[in-house]
Amino acid sequence: MKRSLTGLQPTNFLHIGNYIGAVQPAVALQSDTQLMMMIVDYHAITMPQDPKELRKNILSAAATYLGCGIDPAKTILFQQSRVAEHMELAWILQCVAKMGEAERMTQFKDKSAKGESPTVGLFTYPILMAADILLYDTEIVPVGEDQKQHVELARDLAIRFNRDFGETFVVPEPKIRAEGARIMALDDGTKKMSKSAPSAKSYIALTDDADAIRKKIMSAVTDSGTEIRTDRNRPAITNLLTVFSVATGRSIESIELAYVGKGYGDFKKDLAEAVVEYLGPIRGRILNFAADETEIKRILAEGAEKAKGMAAFKMNKVRQRVGVTL
Repeated sequence: MKRSLTGLQPTNFLHIGNYIGAVQPAVALQSDTQLMMMIVDYHAITMPQDPKELRKNILSAAATYLGCGIDPAKTILFQQSRVAEHMELAWILQCVAKMGEAERMTQFKDKSAKGESPTVGLFTYPILMAADILLYDTEIVPVGEDQKQHVELARDLAIRFNRDFGETFVVPEPKIRAEGARIMALDDGTKKMSKSAPSAKSYIALTDDADAIRKKIMSAVTDSGTEIRTDRNRPAITNLLTVFSVATGRSIESIELAYVGKGYGDFKKDLAEAVVEYLGPIRGRILNFAADETEIKRILAEGAEKAKGMAAFKMNKVRQRVGVTL
C-alpha cells in the first residue's frame, strides 16, 4: 500500500471547512493507503500558546479526528512532538534549503508584508513540514490548495538531498480535493473559513448543535441578485452551493435546477437541514471520544510508538548519508 500523511494543528475545535478540505479526504485514504495522521503540536507553537490550553487542545484534536472517522486500527495517529526525529530531520533539511525558498512561503511572506515580526519558527516551519512528510517515505499528501506550495518545497528538498547524498527520500505528491477543498467564510465569501475569525458566525464548528448551525446558515451573507447559481462574481452563493453539494452528495448543477424560481430563504432552510444531518453523527462521536481522556491518551501513545520505529529507521539512513555516523 502507498503511504499517505496529513497533520492538523491542535485547536479547541475544527470547522466544516477543515473537515471537507482535510479530514474527510484523510479518512477516505484509510481504505487504500497506510495513513499517518499527526497532531502537529510543534507547528502550533510558532504562535503564542497557553500551555494548559495547548494540552487540552491536543486531546480535543484527537477526539475530533477519531469522531470524524480516523480508525487507529488502520491509521497511525500520534503527536508530532512525541517523535524527536521530526526536529532532527528538520535541522538537516534547513541546511539543504535555500533562504529564497523559505522567504517565498505564504504565511511568513504575508505576515511580513503586514509589518508584523514573525518568529524564526514561523519562517522555518515549512521545512519542518517537509521533514514531517519525508521522514515516513510519504507518497501522498492530502492538502488544500493553499498548502500545495509546502508539499512542493518538500519535493524540492527530497530531490536535492537525493542528488547530493544518494537516494534517500520518496518524492511526495500533493492530493488536492477538486470540489469543496476551499470552503469560505459564511460572513464573507471572499475569505477562507477560519477558526480565528472574530465572529463565530463566520464558521460552522463540528461541535455546533443543530440550533447553532441553523442560525449561522440563515444569517450567512449572499450576493446581489436572486438567482441561486454559481458565478465567479458571486462568491457567497457559490460557497453555499459547494457546502450543500458536499453535505448531500448531489451535484451543484442538480441543486441549482431544484431552486430555479425560488428564493434564498427556501435555499438556506434546506441547506441548514442538510448540514445538520451531515454533521450530527460526527458531533455525537466527537463528544463521546472527548469524554474518555484515558482512551485518547492510550491511542496517541500507541501511535507514537509505531511512528518512532519508522522514524528511527529513516534517520539512521539519513545520518549515514550526510556523514555524521561513525
